[in-house]
Amino acid sequence: MDSTAPNSSSAAVVAVAAAAASGNGVQGGAGGDPSKQNLAQVTGLIQKTLGLLHQLNLNASSFSSASQLPLLQPLNALVAELDTMQKLADGCNIQVPMEVVNLIDDGKNPDEFTKDVLNSCIAKNQITKGRTDAFKSLRKHLLEELEEAFPDDVEAYRQIRATSAAESKRLAQSQSALPNGDAKVKPEH
Repeated sequence: MDSTAPNSSSAAVVAVAAAAASGNGVQGGAGGDPSKQNLAQVTGLIQKTLGLLHQLNLNASSFSSASQLPLLQPLNALVAELDTMQKLADGCNIQVPMEVVNLIDDGKNPDEFTKDVLNSCIAKNQITKGRTDAFKSLRKHLLEELEEAFPDDVEAYRQIRATSAAESKRLAQSQSALPNGDAKVKPEH
């Protein structure tokens, strides 16, 4: 391992923390949600801790009994930073999928996980769209065949469908309207 370069897995930890912070709308210590402020502070502490670890690595690689004091100072600072980080981390609520942690352990980019999840969602969406289109086509074909055999019944069915759809729309609008006429908006979670 190169003694002048930080460990790639520790750099990946910072990348995940920074991505989590930016994904949660954290802005370097700006006011707002205390959890987001804690997350920004933890991210800063992670970067500071990585600097201390790098310094410790350099000191340990050239250790001699005369350099014991310069080794103990960063070691004590590291313990203090880890303690502070633990206290702040208790206030952060971030869930990292195990797949991302495993990718980092394997030395891979965590963005691969996001790309794979998106590609999987796109593929499933295309399959679902294909099934929906197939059912629409089947429904259309069945209605055409039924209309040839039972024109009066199909017309009655279409009238019932139209009435039912109009009633459902009216009911949905009345449930989402406030007394002053404004529409209700679902809160984001």
